[in-house]
Amino acid sequence: MEANPSVLATVGVGDLVLLDPLSEESLLSNLRERFLHKEIYTYIGNVVISVNPYRQLPIYSAEMVEQYCNGNFYAMKPHIYAIAEDAYSSLRDRNRDQCILITGESGAGKTEASKLVMSYVAAVCSKGADVTKVKEQLLQSNPVLEAFGNAKTIRNNNSSRFGKYMDVEFDFKGEPLGGLISNCECNSLPSLHVLHAQGTYAAHGFAALQPVMCRRLPRRLKLQRDCRHHGYLGDENPRLPGMDDATNFQAVQDAMRIIGFSEAEVMQLLEVTAVVLKLGDLQLSGQFQASGMDACGIQNIQVLRDICELIGLQESILEQALCSRTVEAKQEKVVTALSVAQGYFGRDALAKNIYSRLFDWLVTRINESIQVTAGERRKVMGVLDIYGFEIFQDNSFEQFIINYCNEKLQQIFILMTLKEEQEEYFREGIKWTPVTFFDNSIICDLIESGKGGILVLLDEECLRPGTVSAATFLAKLDQAFGSHEHYESRKSQSDRHITDTSLPSTCFRVHHYAGKVTYNATGFIEKNTDRLYRGLAQAMWQAKHTLLRSLFPDGDPKKASLKMPPTAGFQFKASINTLMKNLYSKNPNYIRCIKPNENQAPGQFTDELVRSQVRYLGLLENVRVRRAGYAYRQPYQPCLERYRLLSTHTWPRWTGTARYGAWGARGPGTWSSQGELAYGHTKVFIRTPQTLFNLEERRRRRVEELATVIQKTYRGWRCRTQYQLMRKSQILISAWFRGHAQKKRYQHMKRAALLIQTYARGWKVRRALVRGGALPLLPPVLHSPFSLSPKLQKFFLGLKNNLPPLTVSDRSWPPAPYRFLTNANQELKTIFYHWKCKKYRDQLSLEKRAAMQTKLCASELFKGKKTRYGPSVPEPFQGDYVGLQKNPKYQKLQAAARGKLVLADTVRKVNQANGKVRCGGLPGVLAVPAQDADGTWCLLPQQTGTGGAKGDVLLVSDHVIEVVTRVHQVLLETTQQATTIHPRRFSTQFKKSSIAVTVVQGPKGHLEPVCKKKGKKMEVLVC
Repeated sequence: MEANPSVLATVGVGDLVLLDPLSEESLLSNLRERFLHKEIYTYIGNVVISVNPYRQLPIYSAEMVEQYCNGNFYAMKPHIYAIAEDAYSSLRDRNRDQCILITGESGAGKTEASKLVMSYVAAVCSKGADVTKVKEQLLQSNPVLEAFGNAKTIRNNNSSRFGKYMDVEFDFKGEPLGGLISNCECNSLPSLHVLHAQGTYAAHGFAALQPVMCRRLPRRLKLQRDCRHHGYLGDENPRLPGMDDATNFQAVQDAMRIIGFSEAEVMQLLEVTAVVLKLGDLQLSGQFQASGMDACGIQNIQVLRDICELIGLQESILEQALCSRTVEAKQEKVVTALSVAQGYFGRDALAKNIYSRLFDWLVTRINESIQVTAGERRKVMGVLDIYGFEIFQDNSFEQFIINYCNEKLQQIFILMTLKEEQEEYFREGIKWTPVTFFDNSIICDLIESGKGGILVLLDEECLRPGTVSAATFLAKLDQAFGSHEHYESRKSQSDRHITDTSLPSTCFRVHHYAGKVTYNATGFIEKNTDRLYRGLAQAMWQAKHTLLRSLFPDGDPKKASLKMPPTAGFQFKASINTLMKNLYSKNPNYIRCIKPNENQAPGQFTDELVRSQVRYLGLLENVRVRRAGYAYRQPYQPCLERYRLLSTHTWPRWTGTARYGAWGARGPGTWSSQGELAYGHTKVFIRTPQTLFNLEERRRRRVEELATVIQKTYRGWRCRTQYQLMRKSQILISAWFRGHAQKKRYQHMKRAALLIQTYARGWKVRRALVRGGALPLLPPVLHSPFSLSPKLQKFFLGLKNNLPPLTVSDRSWPPAPYRFLTNANQELKTIFYHWKCKKYRDQLSLEKRAAMQTKLCASELFKGKKTRYGPSVPEPFQGDYVGLQKNPKYQKLQAAARGKLVLADTVRKVNQANGKVRCGGLPGVLAVPAQDADGTWCLLPQQTGTGGAKGDVLLVSDHVIEVVTRVHQVLLETTQQATTIHPRRFSTQFKKSSIAVTVVQGPKGHLEPVCKKKGKKMEVLVC
């Protein structure tokens, strides 16, 4: 089967293994064509080639992530997501630790590639609160480390000045648990002054953060608002085109907060960064001692004062440490003054050490947040983003160790792709014609050999007593490697009778895999030792700044050691060896990054620049090995498990060996031509990706067929099961229905038989009584129950259709149609009326219910006893007839009630002397007493006499029915005793005599009650 054109051949050739004809020009032309059509990714088998577009492309959306998730590596367009998915799925499904190696020269896009890999892995992992938190912390570590570890160079705006290797740990489900960042750098790489001299402005901790720090925190950090006035930043603009400094600064702060940095830690980090910046502003002036020796002093004292205020240190201590040096030998201490050059060297060494140790602390602090606690073994995916190969006009020690690191990475690529692949064919017994390629092991040995490599000779020269210089170091290199084919110097060229004026006498040249690089030996000795004067370390340890003090534990006098610290080269070599050991333990995945032009311009493709990168990356040799070899290989057992369903010989069961099973699983028409398949001792090899596509396509169709069979079988089973269940249910329902029907028929027959028996016995009895003369001869229909059923049915149906309205005042009811239904009809009327009243009561609100209850109480008290009761029924009880709540003149009266208001009314007092009714009304209230009141109720007139006891008070009210009713309710509520009402006669106490009061019916027309007193009797005429 041919490869899918829409997948691998949309523009040019997506997989260079399929390129025909294969040559350097055709490979370069294919890369150029794809790059100009914004196709920046190309495959070489399972290796991804990435050409930096220098612009944002719309190929990293969430939809693109979904497209590559759980997809086949060769079944989709070349993309960095494909290799990330392949590595993640291998780790998750096959339980194999992975590492993704991103290589290329500076400016090729390695850092962006590593961020894309991490973002894809984070996107395809499962969701959850804990998982999301871990993913956010892992992703947010990138902007923090880039801000303090990357730099702008003349060749790259975002050049990594450190090597970041992150191990992301996963559980058995493939969910991230945490990570661990390894920092592969030495103290010389974060150097500020040296990098600036070579065209590097500064690390992003200065270039990106300082402009915002200078504007936002100038007083707190003792900085100038124009950051270009600081010495380490230089006069050039440190801002990057198209970048917003304020946005980047806020992004770094947000990232630190997500990782777990406290506000105090962030501020201390900025303060230490400001101290490094201020050190570059210190100016030294030359002085002479009394002995005539050179000395130096601080020229700008204000800068020294600012530094000391930031770190909490006395000015004299820091000034002495910067301008003098203390040498200890056994029990003796010798203080010597430093010259201006030595003072600047010490100042720069201090700045480099502070910044390097600060970066190490930053990595350690991030690891504390993202590192997983020890436990069971976890799956690991490593992502390596390290500085790229560098070639400048003036290359020094920094470029030497950076290029050494890239040589080691190239060695891994050669060993694990080109060399290892060919050796695997020999181990498996596969017929193979070797493909020649350049093995850079000889260059690695030249640099790192323990018996006499460049780094070893550099360390020996640094530790050798006597005068050492660049010339002595270069002489030692000429003596050791004068005849080495990958080493050149002025002396070695002279010995070979070669004249090359481009190689200065103070330089040597190494033939790297990426090309020839000329290194200036001047400065190698100093940068390799890069020793910090002990006095400076002790001064930093005496500072009160918590973070800065913690960075210099070696400054503690109690821990002082006279042992010489390891050199920078030794440290870097050990770090690289540890990294290589880690990478060798994992399955590698490669991303080879290419820089298309030197101008960092989008859409520009420089053939010669790309050609050189294609050569030293060994891409052409990689394609040849892939084409001459086999694109896919797999052990027999996994191959049998994956493809045994293609053949009837191995499906559904296979009992033979895995080798013969893999051979039998081919099925008819699997291989398009001869030589597509090879059987090794332990693996089966497939030559071309097209054959693998064919195999995977046939497997996909077979899986669909088997899925159809499974679905068909399942649907058949489900239908049979459902039918059997329905049949069983139908039989059960039928049985129950027939049983129920027979029971009903039996009961009906039984009732019919009993009825017939009843009528038969009744008929016999009546006939006997009639014959005996006890009963007259009557029509039998009157004695039959059948004669009553129609009448009852007619009565109830008529009653249903003629029910009276639901109004409670309507007591109408249809009459009974038959006399024998009179009692039943009366009972139904009573029941219906009670039900209607209940419905009415249920609809009443609480206020209306209370009013109705009061009316009912009045009815019980006065109905049939008092003439005024009848007219008072339709009148509502108001309770407050004087406006007690609104009228301000009744405030005292209202306060005297001290309880819940029941009634407020104006009454008229009857004169005790003559029985006349007083014309003016006296307002009073009836209230439920408070809890601390003495009586059960109180009637409080507005005016009370101050004389002696006058006896009872006889009052006249227009609302006597309501007054008495409410008095009765209050007494009944508070004392549980009913009020005694005397409707006709009662006695009252006037002063010291008792008066008998008689209530009589007066003539009609009297609206007001009339009292007539005669002695100890009083008549009250009421209408």
